[in-house]
Amino acid sequence: MNEHARDPQRLTQWAHGGGCGCKIAPAVLQELLARVPAHLAPPELLVGTATSDDAAVYRLRDDLALVATTDFFTPVVDDAFDFGAIAATNALSDVYAMGGQPLVALALVGMPINQLPQPVIARVLEGGATVCRDAGVALAGGHSIDTVEPIYGLAAIGTVHPDHVKTNAGAQVGDVLVLGKPLGVGVLSAALKKGLLDADGYAPMRRWTTLLNRAGATLGALPGVHAMTDVTGFGLAGHLLEMCRPAGLLAQVDTRALPVLDIARALVRQGIWTGASGRNWASYGDAVDLSALPEAERALWQTLVSDPQTSGGLLVACAPDALDAVQAAFAAAQGTPGWVIGRMQAPPPEGAPGLVLR
Repeated sequence: MNEHARDPQRLTQWAHGGGCGCKIAPAVLQELLARVPAHLAPPELLVGTATSDDAAVYRLRDDLALVATTDFFTPVVDDAFDFGAIAATNALSDVYAMGGQPLVALALVGMPINQLPQPVIARVLEGGATVCRDAGVALAGGHSIDTVEPIYGLAAIGTVHPDHVKTNAGAQVGDVLVLGKPLGVGVLSAALKKGLLDADGYAPMRRWTTLLNRAGATLGALPGVHAMTDVTGFGLAGHLLEMCRPAGLLAQVDTRALPVLDIARALVRQGIWTGASGRNWASYGDAVDLSALPEAERALWQTLVSDPQTSGGLLVACAPDALDAVQAAFAAAQGTPGWVIGRMQAPPPEGAPGLVLR
């Protein structure tokens, strides 16, 4: 589409991809990072790049560590306020996913300044600022540039007790897997961009993507929680594999227990999904076993578990005897106890870490 014909009220028309679906594919990112020279990390750096975790964690003293992260993307929705709110919620989620409490943030802003009306841009900033205020986070400044596509996000700083840091690498055999939000956001975003998502479909998408993952700070303090991450651009399968590989484990997931936004299944059956889903699957599909599923259902679940989630839910691996406390933390923070979707187990002899869908 010619840029002069774009509708400034339809922000998704300004982006080649939207939300966490515009992330670089996992395989490509791995190749790029392999070219970055290794460096000697100080002992105070508790979490760095080794496990592809959600944020960096730096110990300041024995009882206090700093959590630092940044996240930004192109529009996943057309409404300017909602775009800012979703992007801010998504960025703060990385602090919660480490078991931390976000405290301060800086806005990262890129806008086609001569193409988008200033009131539209201001609404994006307002949406982000509103989420920060609701989260008790000080939005203390930021940086802006003139770009071809609209971009918004945050650099966020939080704190956590060093003993409460939760990474994606600590899962144990027998752990229960709990997911905090339903899947299907990427599918709905693809439908929205095609003009196929009505108000009834948009409402749950907005509800879940602007729901803060506040439970993370409470979950971090639970000793029975062994690993935690949030499900974003690499889809459930991608982020679960990041949990399986460092632990050397196999995740068994029950598709009947997986929460999916109601309309997403129907849209997938109509052939609607994001290009990022295909890129995700090409990066890690060989580590996902679909053979236990009915053949007619495999394509559906392949798409849904690789669907890029924007501002997705926390994914927790916890000891069975900690499940009640985990679900109580979710319920207190977001009104729902999360969904038990599977378990961690040792891979078979000569087997490799991976994911089995049943």
